[in-house]
Amino acid sequence: GLSQYSSDPRTEWDLSAHSTREQVLEAIRNLRYKGGNTFTGLALTHVLEQNLKPDAGARLEAEKLVILLTDGKSQDDANLAAQTLKNLGIEIFAIGVKNADEAELKQVASEPLELTVYNVLDFPLLSSLVGKLTRVLCTRIKEKSNKETADFPVNTGPQLSPTDLKISAVTSKSMNLTWSPPLRPPKKYRVVYYPSKGGTPREVVLDGAVSSLRLSNLTSHTEYLVSVLPVYDTVVGDGLRGVTSTLPLSPPRSLRVSELSHNSIRLSWKAAQGATHYLVLCSAAPDGAED
Repeated sequence: GLSQYSSDPRTEWDLSAHSTREQVLEAIRNLRYKGGNTFTGLALTHVLEQNLKPDAGARLEAEKLVILLTDGKSQDDANLAAQTLKNLGIEIFAIGVKNADEAELKQVASEPLELTVYNVLDFPLLSSLVGKLTRVLCTRIKEKSNKETADFPVNTGPQLSPTDLKISAVTSKSMNLTWSPPLRPPKKYRVVYYPSKGGTPREVVLDGAVSSLRLSNLTSHTEYLVSVLPVYDTVVGDGLRGVTSTLPLSPPRSLRVSELSHNSIRLSWKAAQGATHYLVLCSAAPDGAED
């Protein structure tokens, strides 16, 4: 499977899309480069929520590996998103090209770093990594697959997936989330939210017995994408997603003018809820308008 990212991640093809080497190589030849920003944290969250799902071809019993290829420093918190993946047993390999931040690559990658972090000076040099990286990946998969594993659920379905996400009590700075828990309670929930036009994802982790949350300290008049993901010991269940805009800030109302003189006027208005200051702008009326 492959996703490209800039300020917004885009799935190019799912894990189940191609079944032969030739099909994958043909898809790569037809790939169009996506330029833009470097929101690596958002991209890793996209991979977890969209690409590592059973309906995208991820097999529950299979080892999960993510290979991150980047040529710059992330403009959001890549470490937080990477840590979430690693906590779920997903192994991350980080490959930097040109202007990549090596310290960030080491933060994002899984241990041991001597096997999971690579950095080259330019794109043509990536070919020099193919042989070693292939051997390392295959060896890691064999090592992890040979360990004793717990029983995996047969499918996610309603047993592992919450339903009926409701967003209510929306203000300019906050909103309430509620949902119906799955038949099998999760160990915990991950709630991820961020502005739809790009921004640093924020995350709240809740105990699996909780099924509501109030999001606060939001930006006014902004559309937010919200995801609620149930996390089990060996798998992430299908999540819930919603889109809601916060309200604009309350305006002042009922502007009144009084006590006019040749060089002054008095203004009064009904207060705007939550306002700490007001900016009053004054200019001369255009020619011909009432003074």
